Parts: sequence; C-alpha cells; structure tokens
Amino acid sequence: MSSQLNTVPGWQEAVADKRQRLQGLIPKEWIIPPIPEDQQNVLDTPKDCGLLTDRELEITNTPDVSVILQKLANAEWSAVEVTTAFSKRAVIAHQVVNCLTEIFIEQALQRAAELDAYLKEHGRTVGPLHGLPVSLKDQFPIKGLETVMGYAAWIGPVAEEDAVLVQLLHQAGAVLYVRTNVPQTLMWGETHNNVFGRTLNPYNRKLTPGGSSGGESALIAMHGSPLGVGSDIGGSIRVPSHFCGLYGFKPSSHRIPSYGIVNSLDGQDSIPTAIGPLTISLSGVTAFIRSILNTEPWRYCPNTVPKPWVQDEYLLKNHGEGKKLCFGIMWDEGSVKPQPPVLRALGMTKKALEASGHKVIEWKSLRHAEYVAIARSTWLADGSEDYNSCLTTGEPLINSMVPGADPNDVPAFRVPRKPLTAFQQWQLNKERRALRKAHLDRWEATISETGTGRPIDALICPVAPYAAVPHGQTRSSIYTIIWNTLDCPALVIPVTKVDRHVDIKPSRESFWSDEDRAVHEMYDSEICEGLPVGIQLVGPTLLEEAVLGAGEVVDKALKAV
Repeated sequence: MSSQLNTVPGWQEAVADKRQRLQGLIPKEWIIPPIPEDQQNVLDTPKDCGLLTDRELEITNTPDVSVILQKLANAEWSAVEVTTAFSKRAVIAHQVVNCLTEIFIEQALQRAAELDAYLKEHGRTVGPLHGLPVSLKDQFPIKGLETVMGYAAWIGPVAEEDAVLVQLLHQAGAVLYVRTNVPQTLMWGETHNNVFGRTLNPYNRKLTPGGSSGGESALIAMHGSPLGVGSDIGGSIRVPSHFCGLYGFKPSSHRIPSYGIVNSLDGQDSIPTAIGPLTISLSGVTAFIRSILNTEPWRYCPNTVPKPWVQDEYLLKNHGEGKKLCFGIMWDEGSVKPQPPVLRALGMTKKALEASGHKVIEWKSLRHAEYVAIARSTWLADGSEDYNSCLTTGEPLINSMVPGADPNDVPAFRVPRKPLTAFQQWQLNKERRALRKAHLDRWEATISETGTGRPIDALICPVAPYAAVPHGQTRSSIYTIIWNTLDCPALVIPVTKVDRHVDIKPSRESFWSDEDRAVHEMYDSEICEGLPVGIQLVGPTLLEEAVLGAGEVVDKALKAV
C-alpha cells in the first residue's frame, strides 16, 4: 500500500517544505501565543503580546520615516536596535496576518552592525537611508535566496545576484530583512497563492489588504516595516496602500530601476510595471525616490530614464512655488460610482485645499473605459501562456480569490482569450498613443479654467470605489488602471476612516452599469467601520517630484483640519 506521502502531488510536498523552512526562520523566543480566531482587528497585537520592549515600541510606533532616519544618523538609535525592533514586529505581524515569504534577520543584523561601526568610525552615514529597515515585495531577488513569487515551480532555485534596486538600496544604506507575500500571477487586487496562503488585513482579518503588494501593505500597516518596495501595473501599490491606510506611490514606469526583478507578463512592455514605495509617511515616499534617483540608477538599469532628482520641481518652482495651486477633482470615472466613504474623502480633500487658499475645479470622466480596455487586452494578449509556463509542477491556476471557491468556476475576466497577433498588439499600442495625446491635450486645456496661467497642478481622484472589502470581493481596479495606461505618476494619501454614522448607504433607483450596481450593493457601513480611506493624486508623466511636492501641499492641508 502506498503511503499517504506518496499520494501527495510533488508541488504540495515542495510547498509544505517551503512553509516549514519559513517557520523555522522565526526565532523561537519571538513566537507569540495564538490570538482568538474571531479577533478581527489585530493592530494592537504587537503592543499587547508583550514581546516588544518599551524602547522597541517607541521605535516602531514612530509615525514619520524622516524622524527614524534622523535618529539613526545622529546615533540616538543604533541600526542594530532599529533593525531588531522592526524584525520582531514583522514576525509578530506575520503570525497574525500571514504577510512574509522570506525572513533573513541574521543577515540584516550583521548589515546593521556594519553600519553602526561605519558611523562610529567615520562620523557620517553610509547613505541617505542609513540603517533604515526596508521590506521588499517577493519580486526582488537577493543573492542566495529563493524568489518564489507565489509559484510552487519557483521553489528551490536561489538568486545568483541581487536585483539592481536591491544593490542601490544597499548603496543608500538600507537594511533589508524580509520579503512579503503576493498573489499567484500578481494580477490580482488581493493576496493569496498556493505556496504561502492568504494575507489578511490587520484592520479586519475578514477583509483583504489588497494586492498585488498586499503582503507589504499588511506588514507596514502593523508597523512591521517603516517602508517597503512594491510594483504596480494596474494598482498593485496604490490599492493596498488605500486599503491599509498608507502612503503609496506609483512613479512613471521607467523612473525607478526594474532590471533583475521577477515578474508576471515579463517582456510585456506596452504597459510596463512601475516600481515604487509603500510607507507610513509622505517623507518615506520622498526619501525613497530621492535616494534611489541620487544613485544614478540609469547607470545600472538600461531602461531607466536618465533624469536625476530635480529639487526645483519638488519645490514647485514652476507651480507658483506651491502657493495658490489649482487642482482638478474627478469624483468618478463614469461607470462605477464610489461608495460614501470615498466620496467623503474626496470632499474633505477639496474643502481642506480651499481652506488653505487653493482652487479645485471639476474634471469630468472622458474615455476612461478605453484606457482600461486597452490595458486588459494587452495583459491577456498571450492567451495565458505566461501563467501556464509557471505552472509546470501540476499546481492549479487560482481563478478566484473567494475562500473555498470552486476551482472550476472561472470568472469572465480570467477566461483565457485568443492570443493577439503582433499586428493586433501594435494596433492597441497605436490606440494607447492616441489616448495619451488626447489626455495631454485635455490637461493642457485646463489653462482656461485654473486662473493661474498654467494647467491644473495635479488631479485628485479615488483610488478605488470602496475601502477594503471581504476576501474575494475586489472588483476591477478601474481607478488605478487608467494611470498605468497613461503612465502617469500617482500618489496615495490617507485621508480619513469609515464612520458608519456619517457614511450612510444612499438609496439608488438607477445604476450606470452592472458593476456600479454590484459596488453599491456590497457596501455595508458596519463591516467597513474604521477602515482607512485615501485619495489618489495624479500628475503628468515623469514629473514625480512635482506630484510629491503637490502631495505635501495636500497632506499639509488635510492635517491642518
């Protein structure tokens, strides 16, 4: 008679081994007692579990990355103690929301000790991110480590060299210590795969933290990392940031180096992946972008635009130096109306800016459905050959994020399409080019409305039509895909939290689309109570510094009220 082990498919054996090895990397003294399964909000677990000292709680609860960097630079905090504190908190987070895929704390502490020794000997930091723990989405190879990216077939092989961004983070003085979970194929607004399982939202574990950078958002929301790096091809940085109350930034696609990463749809360059940060503070976004650009990444990554950090753009020198700006505001994209908390966040942002002396004008949706259609057609142009090539061990393709879903129940947007010919893809590229031109002309035409003598300085819009939703309930990422198709930089800024007494579900008799009806009907203020809600701030292609400068204006205005 065959043993039970011999009846288990090989890919499942590999998964079991990988999970066991990951668990073995957690120091035994850092394992916490299980929390009740029905405890949904676990944000206080790091404080309540008793594992962290008061000093470690002070370090990890610091709400501003610039403060952490300052204390590291002046040796008020050592890199070793900061790394230890965030490592412990990351491991705590993992035990309650399942967010990690790789843990390499021993190497991180060795690196931190080297940084402390350098600072003591030379009296200066190694670089602008000196001693800062930085987490990475499970797409960034690190020499000697596996990069599984949610595929059983990718278990085993280890990287022979670091991805370019990993090299540059090291050069800037960062301490890398963990990598985080992603969905199988990456092309999901949630985070679940057959290797590591499902990542949960720490605000409510019945809800998703978003995807595909959902491991990052869950970890950072629990302050298990002050700053993480993700990727975004359709909202994969921005949606998780919005769902978990973080600042997140999708730059233009070729501003931050991507060479050496592993990826889905690798080689598809019509709508490229953008690399960017998720973090606890706007200063973290700026520190990351400025630090990486100052390493001259185009010298190491051939498709990175050779544009260094431009301080005058960040200071809004060409935007009235940040005084009396004019913003556009897009309340909806025309087919799906945002739920009440999202509309309230937009309204709060508008009022805050106007109270600070700025102007906000309406931006009506136009042809946005075309942007989304082009993106979807491009991503499916291979007829799912990319996905299938990564499932060589017999591992099944995940077709639904609903817990316990029938694997044979394939939603319409996951049904493979007939592959496009090269000529057909070229036609999509031509359509995209025309749409980008139309958008640029429309942006420039706002000069007639702004009263500043220039077009709008940035555009405010939703990140998604809802706050975090139950597992398996995310819909199309239409509000973020638009800006990938146009290759515009887009910043997520947290604004408020759902208040069931204020964000009351309205009565509606007519709907713009079936999707609009579904989003309206799924809103439940009781389930959403206390969830973060953010807005998206968008600017023209390759003007990342100006978007971050405008983001400072928006963030300051919101905090003033």
